Amino acid sequence: MDRAGGAAGPDPDASAVRRWVMLRRVIFFMKSLDAKLAEIRARRNSRAFILADAKDADMAYGVRATGPRSYLARRGARPAQFSPEVWTREEFGFRNLPEFLDIIREVTHQGLVDIMLMSAYVNEQLTIKEGLFQNSHVTPAARANDTTDVWAARHGCYMGEASQPFRSASIDHIQCGEVACDRSGGKDFPGANLGLYSITYVNDLEQDREALLAYKEFREEAERKGFRHFLEVFDPNVDSGIPAEKLGEFVNDNILRTLAGVPDAGRPLFLKVVYHGPRAMEELCQYDPNMVVGIMGGGAGTTYDAFKLIHDAQKYGARAALFGRKINQAEHQLAFIEMLRLITDGQIGPEEAVRAYHGVLQGKGIQPHRSLAEDLQPTAQSMNYAGTVPASGRRSDPPASAAARPPGTGGAVADWPRRADGSPDFARMNSQQRLAYDQARLQL
Repeated sequence: MDRAGGAAGPDPDASAVRRWVMLRRVIFFMKSLDAKLAEIRARRNSRAFILADAKDADMAYGVRATGPRSYLARRGARPAQFSPEVWTREEFGFRNLPEFLDIIREVTHQGLVDIMLMSAYVNEQLTIKEGLFQNSHVTPAARANDTTDVWAARHGCYMGEASQPFRSASIDHIQCGEVACDRSGGKDFPGANLGLYSITYVNDLEQDREALLAYKEFREEAERKGFRHFLEVFDPNVDSGIPAEKLGEFVNDNILRTLAGVPDAGRPLFLKVVYHGPRAMEELCQYDPNMVVGIMGGGAGTTYDAFKLIHDAQKYGARAALFGRKINQAEHQLAFIEMLRLITDGQIGPEEAVRAYHGVLQGKGIQPHRSLAEDLQPTAQSMNYAGTVPASGRRSDPPASAAARPPGTGGAVADWPRRADGSPDFARMNSQQRLAYDQARLQL
């Protein structure tokens, strides 16, 4: 009853409190990926930027995927069994899987990335069994296919052949860890509901047709099962006959042609492409305001390479970046990620970020891979910021003077035949030279 004796109406203050509590719940549980996608599509001039840590390399490299043990999470070393007469723990050099998972946990708790990309197995361990992402704004994702151009087994030759489609993981395994999810309760599954699908156009009719048929099959299954994906598009992994400076145009046209036949329900949330310079990036980004374009980090290089790459890609239209090896090989992964975020937020530039990063390493007593002066230099392994691509036509190719030392050569320099423009001549390569090329191209 109110003071006049009548029935009391709703308390406006109480209603406001309830609305505030509901809003707080929505904000707290909303993944930052979804919030940023909505903002980017609503305001094209937004600085919102999606940052992903690609920790899915175990679907490519095997033992080497976890990266060097020079950096471990705060928890430190995990037990490992090595026979002293074979090698020491330090000699082995690579993290084991428990140490790798600790780093994923640490990066997730840091909260500066929007997506954590994992293999289906790691997704099961951390997302399904552990619930790592339940109260986090970080979105778990899993690699949904593993085309043959990422089969980077030591001493193997798979990457020397034109990429072929293949899927180890099923959508159900990613969503719920079983061959068939129970879908009677709706779309709420304990696993990841986002996957990376990769395709490599090689400019061969039969190869590209098979790749597109596999992608079509995946898209339709994903749509039926309410599974979201983003699309990774690699440059050709074999000689495509396309001049290096034209690869950006070739890839752009293939992406747009492929997606022209796909309505909203089946389209990727965003793209992950090689950065081919300002012109190619702007050409792709301006085509469709509803399409969010992201870049891949590529192979090893200086810290400046990584910071300049993300800065320039954002400047020319990219709104997402997935860094794998560049993060996984960093002297301090958390500090490296923090600098990436400061750059995309517009707080510091690439050079300042390199200096700040080295300051963090010095403060923590960590020996950097390179001196500050060396780490401030761009290298031929990364971006050509004039808008052209390296002569090899692959962003991850080493420079012409790079030396690869494949197993069995006794440390001798192994090079490979090149054309007059410096690009690799696949037709004249023997098996050892092809192995040297592949190992240099994807060197950890």
